[in-house]
Amino acid sequence: MTPVLGAALVALGALALYAVFGGADFGGGVWDLLASGPRRDAQRDAISNAIGPVWESNHVWLIFALVTLFTCFPPAFADVMTYLNAPLTLALVGVVLRGAAFVFRNHASDAVTLARSWTLVFGAASIVAPFFLGDAAGALATGHYAWTSPFALSVGVFAVTLCAQVAAVFLLRETEDAALREDFRRRAIRATLAVWVAGLIPMLLAHQAEPEFYAALTGAAARIAIAIALLLGVVVMLLVARRRDGLARAAVGAEALAVLAGWFGAQFPALVPGRWTLESAASSPAMLEAFLIAAACGAVVLIPSLVLLFAVFKRGAGSAASESATGELH
Repeated sequence: MTPVLGAALVALGALALYAVFGGADFGGGVWDLLASGPRRDAQRDAISNAIGPVWESNHVWLIFALVTLFTCFPPAFADVMTYLNAPLTLALVGVVLRGAAFVFRNHASDAVTLARSWTLVFGAASIVAPFFLGDAAGALATGHYAWTSPFALSVGVFAVTLCAQVAAVFLLRETEDAALREDFRRRAIRATLAVWVAGLIPMLLAHQAEPEFYAALTGAAARIAIAIALLLGVVVMLLVARRRDGLARAAVGAEALAVLAGWFGAQFPALVPGRWTLESAASSPAMLEAFLIAAACGAVVLIPSLVLLFAVFKRGAGSAASESATGELH
């Protein structure tokens, strides 16, 4: 493996982890906004308990992916940040607003009107952030940076839908309340069906408006990844329906990874199709080798730290969430 490919895979790995864990975080906000029925407040409490201990750590992967891009592929980074400044800035605004709203809402629990306002901001920002991240990815994939095109916007919708699916499946293990679990179970199955519909729309638009990218999507590597993603979607629904919630988590995470693999496979070896390849945008070999060594050394500290974080704060999450169903936040 060359240093260029190694750096690209490191960036892809960081994006994959952000898609799964950050996606579940964003999706939790979507379901918070859409909470309904007699258990609406209990649903929101369960989501808050699930997100609360770890939501800030999820953005580590996005920051690491950006650091990898500007360190290892600086010309492409400059290009992307210049031409996609608007959607990426809107995504950043969404990330900041949802974090602020999440904290302020929990501290304003005694002021009902104020808490409702922050709940609305939290939910809306949880849609804005993944939508514009997906939109930017769609604009990048075509190489035209046309972030207002129907294709790019449809990728944004797909990103939001995928986040909602991942979150609904993850939330199944965040509560021991049977009725709450059934609420999230129904939403997980419906969200999986919605992911298929939302994923079909960009394909149809690409066929009409982006023939080069459509041809790349129908290449061997992308076809295999897309087929795996579709198969995993079926597996997710079966596992959710059979109440194999732990395996369903693994399957929905693998599905998100397959989607990213399809994107990477479709445009490989291009970093920005028609503008930059991995080789043409890469830093010097010495820089790439130094980065890979630093990333490996950092992983020795970072990964065990994050494992410990999840082990400490997510241990007994189910029982804590069960308490939240009676209105008690932890």
